[in-house]
Amino acid sequence: MANAPLDELDRRLIQATQAGLPLVAQPYAALADALGVSPWQVMERFQAMLARGVIRRIGAVPNHYALGYRANGMTVWDVEEDRVDALGERIARLDFVSHCYRRPRHPPVWPYNLFAMVHGRDRSETEAMAAHIARLLGAACRGYDILYSSRILKKTGLRLRATADDRVESGRTQGTWPAYHVPERATSESRGQCRDHPSTTDHS
Repeated sequence: MANAPLDELDRRLIQATQAGLPLVAQPYAALADALGVSPWQVMERFQAMLARGVIRRIGAVPNHYALGYRANGMTVWDVEEDRVDALGERIARLDFVSHCYRRPRHPPVWPYNLFAMVHGRDRSETEAMAAHIARLLGAACRGYDILYSSRILKKTGLRLRATADDRVESGRTQGTWPAYHVPERATSESRGQCRDHPSTTDHS
C-alpha cells in the first residue's frame, strides 16, 4: 500500500471506515451524512484512493465458517513451470476457487508453485474440488496436497498513524483469515499424486 499524502476528507473517510463500511443498504450515503458531504464525493474519493494505491480494494470478506463451510483448504500444486501461468488462469476462473496464486518453490521441502483456496462443507466436498483441479491440470501436475485451515485470525482495516507526516499505515481489509500449519516436509511419499486422491494431512 502506498505511503501517499492525504487531505482532510481522505483522512476522515479512512477514520470513519477503519472498522469497515456501515452495514446498511446505502453505505456511501450513510458515510456522506455522517461527514457532511455528498455520496458522490465519498465515491469519488474512494475511487481516487484506489487509483493512487492508498486503498488496495473494497470488498466483502465473508467468514466461511459462519456460512457453514467448515473444510476450508488451501490446495497446493507442483505444476510444470512452462505451463503454470496458463493453467493458473484456468484454475482461478473456477467458481469454487476464491484465491489462486503462483508462488516460488522451496525444494526439497516445498515443491509447490501454485496455490488455490477452496471451501467445502466437509472434507469430502473439498477433496472433490481438488480432484476437479487435478483433472484440469492433467499431465502438467506432478503432485499436490490440501492444507486445511486450523483457526481464524482477525484481519485489521486500514489504519492511520498518528504522525506529523500524514501518511497511511499499511493494513488489510476488515474481516477474518484462515491460519494454516505448513508441514515440516513434503516428500513424494507424503504428498498426493495428481492421478490419485490427494494427501489430506490434518494441519490443525
